[in-house]
Amino acid sequence: MSRQFKYLLSPLKIGNIVVPNRVSFSAHLTNFAEDCLPSERHVHYLTARAKGGTGLIITEEQSVHPTDRAYEKLIEAFRPEVIPGYKKITRAVHEYDTKIFAQLNHNGQQCSGALSRLPVWAPSPVPDVLFREIPKQMEIEDIQEVIQFFCKSALHVREGGFDGIELQFGHSSLARQFMSPLTNFRTDEYGGNFENRMRFPIELITAVRKTVGKDFTLGIRLCADEMLPWGGITLSDAKEIAKILEATGAIDFIDLSIATFYNLYLVGGTMHMPLGYAVPLSSSIKEVVNLPVFATGRINDPVLAENILENGHADMIGMVRSQICDPNFVKKVREGRIDEIRYCIADNQGCYGRVGLNRPIGCIQNPFVGNEKNEDELKLPKTKWKKKVMVVGGGPAGMWAAKIASMRGHEVTLYEKEDALGGQVAIAMKGSGREEFGVIIRNERNQLIKLNVPIVLGKYVTPDFVLKENPDAVIIATGSIPKKCPIPGSNNPRVFNVWQVLKGEADLGDDILFIDYDGHHQASSTAEFLAELGKRVHIVTPSLYVGTDLGPSQDLFLARQRLLQKGVTFISDTAIIEIRGTEVSAINVYTNEMKVFSGFDTIVIAMGNEVDDSLYFALKGNVKELYRIGDCVAPRKVDMAIYEGYLAGRKV
Repeated sequence: MSRQFKYLLSPLKIGNIVVPNRVSFSAHLTNFAEDCLPSERHVHYLTARAKGGTGLIITEEQSVHPTDRAYEKLIEAFRPEVIPGYKKITRAVHEYDTKIFAQLNHNGQQCSGALSRLPVWAPSPVPDVLFREIPKQMEIEDIQEVIQFFCKSALHVREGGFDGIELQFGHSSLARQFMSPLTNFRTDEYGGNFENRMRFPIELITAVRKTVGKDFTLGIRLCADEMLPWGGITLSDAKEIAKILEATGAIDFIDLSIATFYNLYLVGGTMHMPLGYAVPLSSSIKEVVNLPVFATGRINDPVLAENILENGHADMIGMVRSQICDPNFVKKVREGRIDEIRYCIADNQGCYGRVGLNRPIGCIQNPFVGNEKNEDELKLPKTKWKKKVMVVGGGPAGMWAAKIASMRGHEVTLYEKEDALGGQVAIAMKGSGREEFGVIIRNERNQLIKLNVPIVLGKYVTPDFVLKENPDAVIIATGSIPKKCPIPGSNNPRVFNVWQVLKGEADLGDDILFIDYDGHHQASSTAEFLAELGKRVHIVTPSLYVGTDLGPSQDLFLARQRLLQKGVTFISDTAIIEIRGTEVSAINVYTNEMKVFSGFDTIVIAMGNEVDDSLYFALKGNVKELYRIGDCVAPRKVDMAIYEGYLAGRKV
């Protein structure tokens, strides 16, 4: 065991159980449910993290009532049919000494009747900012029914073999809505003053405790601060709530969350949020209670986690995305192999971004997510015939292909035309606030070095060179290049693409017109990069607004906020039709009104990319075994490049 992490790897008593270490795989939606029941994918997904060493798993929220169907693939804990699935999960997880809690929840107003075909229930008829459906104000019998359904669900959880229950009182929960003056406008005994607003959560935890007994671990996920300037639960309120709930004697721990759907970017902070950004909240709650307090929020490094514990800011560390990205995170910490950890970069495209679009959870850096039944990164099947494999292109696709092929026993050499690995990642990380994107390069370079894969940098691979080397298999990962803009006049010397700007190859003036046909980080982070250089930037886009593709990853609000605060001007609904020098003609896509923009020194265009596939087609039919992966197939995001790199390394 690593002596460096004596706090992180130490056990913790929570209620009547002992968790083997201080790392929690906290609750998060997976979209793995089938017919609203636990699935086989749940079993293997959670077991992989238990096998990887996490001390505690808290399942995704389990719905306790038919009126709560916030998501299509939500497990319904109130149905007796969940018990067999629960038992499969808990038996598998317990094989590795990991403890597992089930999170029970009712989303209240943060829901829609589109799936349930029932009215949404809430303390008051206040629509949620995201779902925007006016709920039914719960009657007294509705409140009692929900409590009874929580208790029924709790019995199913206990019978299913779980070690405990976490009641969701956090960012997305009926309980929080009762406690918050922003969502509770009742005038009866369940609303009004603080004491009345606390009535439902106290009745709920008291009833669930009576149902499961004193020997079963029970805790809450508490919103430590709604973080809204116009009111709501503040940290001061949360401290009082924590003290009151602890005084009931009904709970054994307090897990913390932050914010609401009004400010969802704070719930799953991206790389633009500081590491450990919510730790001050856990530290403050810990000052007023004696119960174990869980911290979470961009804690992706064991050293950071150890410092939080050592300094008394929390008793347990929630590390969700870190263990989605690397299921063996804790195992590597325990064995002193922290340089081999695949660190999460909080890009959110594969986790929050996919789940928010009703897709199964994934990870841009971990192609095994959701397929843990069939694949184990640490136990890839060895090849029967060792091949000489040439991988051309040192971006994420090429690095993954080289890594997986080498792990399977092939003789692999990786060639990259630039003087460093990374491909487009090395360019993208130059965008404002995107530096952490470069961790992808570090993660995979470390693995290639560990595997002793020869890396040849500064080598432009030609067809003749490949034929001379006579490899058994060639994997082409030459990526893509900026697409040529079809707008008339775009080839003049005052027009540049994003790559030229980020690589320092553009002769920039002070006033820049930025034409955005991307809607993603390529545009927003480059425009912000220019603004930070002191440039006056005007973004023109034919879309409804700047940053149209940033919503699912929770980057939209902060990206727009930063751009506006740095003086960037937004011009939406406008398509460029001609460029004459630095004067631009445009048209409003709805009114057909013509516009002319002038007075700029430089024009920058974010147009997307086109394939760089010339080497592939030159070799097609001339080598024994040929693969094409990543952007040289079709320009996409990094997750697909990594996934195809993994598949090629697996197949070769």
